[in-house]
Amino acid sequence: MLTSVKIQKEQSELRSQLAALAGKTNPDENEIRQMTDLDGRYQANEVRFRAALVAESEERAAARDDLETRSDKEYADLIGKFELRQVALHLDEGAKIDGATAEIVQELRSHGGYRGVPVPYQALEIRAGETIATGTPSPVSTAPIIDRLFADSVASKMGTRFVNIAQGTNEYPITNSAVTGGWASSETGAVGSPSAYSTANRSLAPDNTYGIQMKITRKALKQSGDALEQAVRRDMNGCLAVGMDKAVFLGSGSSGEPVGIMKSGSPSAYGIDSTAVNAAASWAAFRSAVVKFMIANAATGPGSVKLLIRPEVYDNMDGTFWTISGNVSDTATEWERLLKNIPAGNIVMSSNALAAPTGSPLASQALLTTTVNGVAPIFVGTWGAIDLIRDVYSDAASGGLRLTALATMDVTASRAEQLQILTGIQ
Repeated sequence: MLTSVKIQKEQSELRSQLAALAGKTNPDENEIRQMTDLDGRYQANEVRFRAALVAESEERAAARDDLETRSDKEYADLIGKFELRQVALHLDEGAKIDGATAEIVQELRSHGGYRGVPVPYQALEIRAGETIATGTPSPVSTAPIIDRLFADSVASKMGTRFVNIAQGTNEYPITNSAVTGGWASSETGAVGSPSAYSTANRSLAPDNTYGIQMKITRKALKQSGDALEQAVRRDMNGCLAVGMDKAVFLGSGSSGEPVGIMKSGSPSAYGIDSTAVNAAASWAAFRSAVVKFMIANAATGPGSVKLLIRPEVYDNMDGTFWTISGNVSDTATEWERLLKNIPAGNIVMSSNALAAPTGSPLASQALLTTTVNGVAPIFVGTWGAIDLIRDVYSDAASGGLRLTALATMDVTASRAEQLQILTGIQ
């Protein structure tokens, strides 16, 4: 028990004794002496109590942090023990799901309806090193962070924030007003009228569902479980990341897809600035976009900007030497100039997230993003867990198992000032 708690209990007893003595009309000498002693003890305990609180402040803070994060840690430990093998065998043979896997499935079912078996997104984390040379399992703790699942995705590298939503629609109010100030023109003059504070709501709604179909043969089900476990994680993880990347940037907004950031017509819907370069790819084109970020106070320099380009743009820039006053330099290529300003870790190349070059000469698009005060440029919402459903008919003749995984996702942009699109990059 903490010392401060012991002192509080003692103080309570002293107050009770003092109250009993103080209620007497004519106390004798012994009772007066007792009241004096009790009062002295009470005053001394007050000093001790304050000292104990100071000494225990760090201990209380540590205990509070532990209580606040204990539930997350316990759930992370359970996620680390989740077995997709049990889910597959349950859907194929009706085998009972038990242990940590059963606890997680039951918890997910309590928060939403699923036709099949719910699988948490965190369970798709590709796990390495779960076995050693002797084949003895080695437990792995997986953090419950959705971003970890798509750590290698283009969307994640471009600063996208992934949000897991239990149910309903999430709205994110983004400040779109500017605070103005002014100097008083005289000793009694006003400093100016206040500006209205306004926000724009960016919403994520569960209107778009992405489906994955997987075929597992009877032989695979009967073989070693760990190989199946890793194969399901790897394939489902990769398929989800590819589908999500394409939807985030190129989503058509029709046929079930969300509206992507780079979709034709969507930049104006999000208010994103789109600039036509209509020239060969060069550092000068990207530099102009970086300067726009800096003028809008969205970036302090090129080092805080992330750039998404097609591989063909890299190929062209790395083979083009930059020109000074009409003379071609043989000391640096356009790509080397770009790397001197924007760190290599901030440059992402993808043939999936951006459309293939078109036109004559061939031209593509590029996207620049930046994070401002911890606010991500793009939000991706995932709802609940992945709904894993069994198809009992398609592969019944061969004894195989066909699974359909359904994932509900949506995407929205943050402040328009945090994103820029360049078109016509030849």
